[in-house]
Amino acid sequence: MSLPVTSMTPFRSTRLVLISVLFAASHSFPQFILPQIHPADVTCENGSGEYNYRFSTGTTVSVGPPRSEGFAQRVCDANLTWGSHNLNVASHAAQITIDVLGADLGFGKPVVAFQIDEAGERTHRTYPIYSLTKPPRLLHTLTGADSYIAEDAGLDGTVEIWTDDAATIDGFEGVPLKTWDSAPTVVLQFEKKQLVDVSPEFVSQFDAQIAQLRSRLDPVALAAFKNSNGVLSTNISVSEADLHRLMRTKIKVLEIVWAYLYSGRDAQAWSTLQQMWPAQDFNRIKTKISAVHQNGILRGVARPAGKRRRRHEARIYDTAASSSAATLYWNPEDGPAPMANSQSAFVQPISIRLLMPPPPEGVDFRPSRAAVELVIDSAGKVQLAKLLSGADPLFAVAAAHWHFVPAYYDGSPVACRFRTSVWGLK
Repeated sequence: MSLPVTSMTPFRSTRLVLISVLFAASHSFPQFILPQIHPADVTCENGSGEYNYRFSTGTTVSVGPPRSEGFAQRVCDANLTWGSHNLNVASHAAQITIDVLGADLGFGKPVVAFQIDEAGERTHRTYPIYSLTKPPRLLHTLTGADSYIAEDAGLDGTVEIWTDDAATIDGFEGVPLKTWDSAPTVVLQFEKKQLVDVSPEFVSQFDAQIAQLRSRLDPVALAAFKNSNGVLSTNISVSEADLHRLMRTKIKVLEIVWAYLYSGRDAQAWSTLQQMWPAQDFNRIKTKISAVHQNGILRGVARPAGKRRRRHEARIYDTAASSSAATLYWNPEDGPAPMANSQSAFVQPISIRLLMPPPPEGVDFRPSRAAVELVIDSAGKVQLAKLLSGADPLFAVAAAHWHFVPAYYDGSPVACRFRTSVWGLK
């Protein structure tokens, strides 16, 4: 069981400054390999966990177990209420996570987005997005993925949804989803309320995954795979151990090809496939891969016209007491960081749920107040967590999974840096 962090009191700040920074290539938000939903991220699972929050629009977001005769059931519900009205989002689901609350995903209004796992199989989750207006309205629902994580990766107020094409590859070439190292990554964004594929913006992150996969390829095993029939049916005349090695090689080759294809580099995808796949099976597998790509989560999703968009400035509202801390987010080569007094219209982020993993067995930990510094993006996700004092170092690792209602400035969600005091373990 996870240990809740029950206290969150912002440090007293002497001033609020706006730090405007050039987003350097050395920064990499988020990590490319999509994090699986961590237990600390889940709002309600099998009837455990409860959250209620009344947004400034008057709409209340509620997630938790339904109750029967005073007893909580081992399932989870999600509801949106305003006045005497109620809108049921999910009933009797195994797992419900509030991914974002109060962020703007590109609809020009604050929204709440839920990640819902109906059966508890941790695959093929749905991602309904509702406005927080009165009355709330369903704006869009994403389906077919194993995970959805909305982040403001550039800290510039633009939120992307990092997801995958899990449902489409489940069973591809007879391989169940759990056998793949990872499903093809997809990065989506709403532009003028239209869903677009912005994966090509993140080529460097896709290349990092490709390099990792290539490093795991055994040249001898790859040569053996190229000499196979590609299908690897169980009636081929090889040992069970050799068949397993061939299958693992086949999976890695497919994942490399997908990384090129889903990042918008079709020519490199097919060139790589031709280099690594058995020649007699090339046309068959290319046709199947193309069908997966076109008919999966990207079906009906557009790509931005013209050249890839370039990120400009990251804007972080800083509530830290010391202005010298601004150097954390400013490249000295770019010159001094411009600052502007912004105290009057700023609203600090609000935690959705702060949980800590249990201490290791046999280790004696005691409760302790800890100071932590966080950079929270405009989607309410922690992009940087730094333990300042108190608690165990693992505390900062857990903090990286926390979700927040983002900070607001002049009525719009923004990225911010602030320090807070919480109870942890030491």
